[in-house]
Parts: sequence; structure tokens; C-alpha cells
Amino acid sequence: MTTKITLSEKDLNIVNSKKGLGALLRLNRLDIKKGIRNVKYEKRLEKLQEEMLILQQWVSNNNKKVVILFEGRDAAGKGGAIRRIIQHLPPRAIRVVALPKPNETELGQWYFQRYINKLPNNGEIVFFDRSWYNRAIVEPVNGFCTKEQYVTFMGQVNEFEKMIQDSGIILLKLYFSITKKEQERRFKDIIESPQKKWKYSAVDKKALSLWDDYTTYKEAMFEKTQEAAPWKVIKANRKTNARIRAFEYILDKIPYEVKDLSKIKHQSYRSILESED
Repeated sequence: MTTKITLSEKDLNIVNSKKGLGALLRLNRLDIKKGIRNVKYEKRLEKLQEEMLILQQWVSNNNKKVVILFEGRDAAGKGGAIRRIIQHLPPRAIRVVALPKPNETELGQWYFQRYINKLPNNGEIVFFDRSWYNRAIVEPVNGFCTKEQYVTFMGQVNEFEKMIQDSGIILLKLYFSITKKEQERRFKDIIESPQKKWKYSAVDKKALSLWDDYTTYKEAMFEKTQEAAPWKVIKANRKTNARIRAFEYILDKIPYEVKDLSKIKHQSYRSILESED
């Protein structure tokens, strides 16, 4: 029994295009609708990347400073989103910060000190692939900090973020949200991939069993750390949609000039995002 697929004229044009045929050939099995969706995603991504270059030039030309935090559970897709966002940006104009566990010297410092050293210079955008919010969730869940250290952090973080914003830094905070079932599926893919299995850490191994503990601390973080800079929760079960949503949020919230709202809030792609939630 064959399934009849009805395509609009626009979708037929996509399938018959060079990009459309390439998208179909890259699939493990023939799925025309998925191929069309992938082409639309790539086209949408290109438009947003063009707009991101305009934002970056505004930051550079006006000596602005931008910090964007990417938080979320393990395997939520934070790193992949950052890679798409910075793909065509000048390397000297941006930095991606993904700090390892603190060394002995850093353990004796004020907690925020190692992050202050990574804040942007004039004309620079800094992307944090995990940030000081390790102490809000990952560290207390895994016993990497004391209860006292956690309480101190939660009492200081809003004031810390207010201070860096008062110094002229634009601060955005994104949280990538996935379901437990999706996290389990992604861990399985990582373990089975020769290219990705190195990513699977000791913390990852415990993540599913500690799911409820992560949730408790996540909810406390959302409740208590909105004062200086609000969180944007990104639905991330579908990685492509999460990347588009993150991109749109960044472009919408940073007041660069001249902003093309038609590119940022594209209605035809908006319907795709909403239909797949």
C-alpha cells in the first residue's frame, strides 16, 4: 500500500531545486516532507545568518558589548545552536566560552571571578556554552558545591547581572528545554556514534537518574533569577526549530540598526514552528 503525498506548487519547486534534491539525497530513507522541511530550514537559517552579520557589525562599529548565555540539560543542543549562529561571523569579533571544571586556584576565588575574566571587550559578542548558572543546577545536583555555596550564589547572581548590565553589557539568557525521553534518545545516539561518544561524560551518565533533581533546581533558578535579566525558554526537542527560535530571539532583543523585522519574524516559517510543537 502506497501513501499519497499532496504537495503545493511551492513545495514541488523546492523538491525540484538543487537544494531540494540534495536534501533528499542526504536522508537515510526517502521522505519528501522531511526533505522539504530541511530545505526551508536551511533557507530560513541563511536569512537569519545574514541578519546576524548586520547585528555583529553594529556591535563592532558602536563599541557595544554583548553576552549571550546558553543553558539547558545535557544534550539539549546548546553547542549546535551556537555553531549555526556564529557560522559566518568574523572570528575576531566573537568568542565562545565553554569553561572546564575550575582548577585549584579558581576554586579559591570568588565564584564569579573566572567568568568576569571572559566578559566582552568593546565591539565583541561572547557566547557562553554553559555559564555561571552551573552553580544553580549542575553543581548542587551532582554535589560539586556545598549548600552554603549554592545559597550564596543565588543571593548574588541578580546583583551580579545588574552590575554587568549597568556597565554597558547587553545580556541575554536562553534555556534549551527537552523532554526526558528526548534526552535519553540523544544520549543513545551519542554513545553509538564514533565521532560523538567522547562527549558522553560522567555527569551525562547520571543525568537521567537525576532528572527530577535537575527539574527542582531548574524551577528554583527560573523563579529566583529573573530580576535583572529574564530567561527565554527555547523548546528544543526538534533541534532545527530550537536554533531558529534562539536566532530570532537574539535578533529581536538586541537593539541593533538597521533591523529587518521581515527577516526576523517570518510568518511562513512561523507556521512550521507552531505546527511541530
